[in-house]
Amino acid sequence: MLPVLRHSAEKTWTMRDLINRIADDLKLDKDERVRPIPSGGTTIIASRVHWAKTYLKQAGLIEQPRRGAVQITEVGRDVLNTNPAKLDNSVLLRYDSFRSFLGKTKADDGVIVIPDGASAPVSQFSATPEEQLETASGTLDASLRDALLTRIVEASPSFFERTIVDLLLAMGYGGSRADAGEQLGGTGDGGIDGVIREDQLGLDQVYLQAKRYKPGNTVGAETVQAFIGALVGRGASKGVLITTSSFSKAALTAARQLGSLRLVLIDGDLLTNLMIRFKVGVRVARTIEIKRVDLAYFQEDEAE
Repeated sequence: MLPVLRHSAEKTWTMRDLINRIADDLKLDKDERVRPIPSGGTTIIASRVHWAKTYLKQAGLIEQPRRGAVQITEVGRDVLNTNPAKLDNSVLLRYDSFRSFLGKTKADDGVIVIPDGASAPVSQFSATPEEQLETASGTLDASLRDALLTRIVEASPSFFERTIVDLLLAMGYGGSRADAGEQLGGTGDGGIDGVIREDQLGLDQVYLQAKRYKPGNTVGAETVQAFIGALVGRGASKGVLITTSSFSKAALTAARQLGSLRLVLIDGDLLTNLMIRFKVGVRVARTIEIKRVDLAYFQEDEAE
């Protein structure tokens, strides 16, 4: 982590150049630079640098001004000014954002397992192997959710709206995109970005609004109320308001104070959880089978 932070203070790096620079610092030979992780797909050095970037970003020490690039933040510079001998999870745990990131992985006990055998203790090694696997899976999911949000925020508004329709189709609403989902985004849409059939027969419709906000920019009550007004204007009974960020308490309250109209609010965390669950914008990179002893196999037949 420390080499990634130090180099990020020099300039804005692309991840590819940063990986090569750190490989130079470590004096890795040609074979070491291309040595893959056990599951394949990327190299050990790339995996380690990317994980270091993810952890530092979650702690607020570096940021990504654009996809595939990193630079240091003022918080990161403050850390460097202390001339740390090393930088690990024990340092990052001082920051609320990093503790929140670990909290999403359900890592209340045990270790955070980084790919390829490098593990960083969070507390004592008291977790069982199965609990460590669960923790590692949660860490990977949390990182994946962050990467999904980054991609969505960087994409065009129309791509985000299309993603929302794809997600609802994957969840079982309507049938195919041709007859189930329709994008309505654009000027004069009255706050409606899309509409989707609730069932394949089209007996009812769900109206959609998508707010592609950067993290920290919450959706307020006025936005929710405007969407409710658009739904009422169309005679709609059901709506879904989706954002990449979060909703204010006032917005959540406004969504609850409805009569026959049903409104569902989906924030960035729930959005990415649903995308992972229904495999929208993600793919399975590796499957691990956990085997146990088949007790039935070892039961000898006592019948004579």
